[in-house]
Amino acid sequence: MTDLPVLMPGAKKLLQSAGAPRGEGSSRFDLKLWHGAVLLVALAVALGVAEAADSTRESSWVILVRWMPFILWGQEGHWQGFSLNIIISFFAMLVGTVAGVALGLMQVSLLLPVRRGSWVVTQFFRNSPWLVLLFTIMLLLPFEIRIGDTIIPIPDWVKAVIGFSLPVMANLSEVVRGAVISLPSGQWESAESLAFTRFQTMWMIILPQCFKRMIPPWMNWYAILTMATPLISLLGVEDIVTLSRQAMEAEDNHPELLVPFFGFTLIIFFAYCYPIARYTISLEKRFAVNQ
Repeated sequence: MTDLPVLMPGAKKLLQSAGAPRGEGSSRFDLKLWHGAVLLVALAVALGVAEAADSTRESSWVILVRWMPFILWGQEGHWQGFSLNIIISFFAMLVGTVAGVALGLMQVSLLLPVRRGSWVVTQFFRNSPWLVLLFTIMLLLPFEIRIGDTIIPIPDWVKAVIGFSLPVMANLSEVVRGAVISLPSGQWESAESLAFTRFQTMWMIILPQCFKRMIPPWMNWYAILTMATPLISLLGVEDIVTLSRQAMEAEDNHPELLVPFFGFTLIIFFAYCYPIARYTISLEKRFAVNQ
């Protein structure tokens, strides 16, 4: 990798093509620390209101603390709760990244059918609602696959991974495509003059220069994906939202527990995504190139 001036125009174009707003260090996912403070204050107020509404009941703080392990980890021996949200986000990002890199490189292929076909796939999944994709995958994929006498079950969380990986794949495909075409044409011409094949040029010259500039938008999309994982609760997957509802049902569905329990969910997601957001911004500033 190199920081030669010839790469300067490419970095700015890459950030813009990846969806970042104009301006150094800007981010689509820019959380501030005071946002978390507001959530903490709101949770404290909600718990205070719950206490005042019914002083004869057990303290809302005690109820929430008692159910925290269940909300975060679920039952022993099962992937449930917030841990399941993280597992789904990790595997969906892994699958989406591998497929997105391949699809993005296909978009810059010299073969017209490959380039057009990959563009259609990218635009279709990039502009499809995530919840609709999840419902579609849940309905299309069977509950189990039978191969001879062997039955292979397909749990709902695996279907969720596939459903989330599709829009991630499409958006990362655009990130890769934008990174490749943002580099000056002189890079390709220089490699051609050295008798490099297209594969050698892409693998040894183009991608190493693009890699570090793709990290900030990649982290942005991981944070967005993580915040979208509660959608799986609408499909019956036992994530943090589903277990929060089960905990409230176990406490006789007292309405004053609604805000405290879901306020705790907000805090958990903020605590997980905030460091990612701040580190993403620092990377954008670090890799930003001034013309």
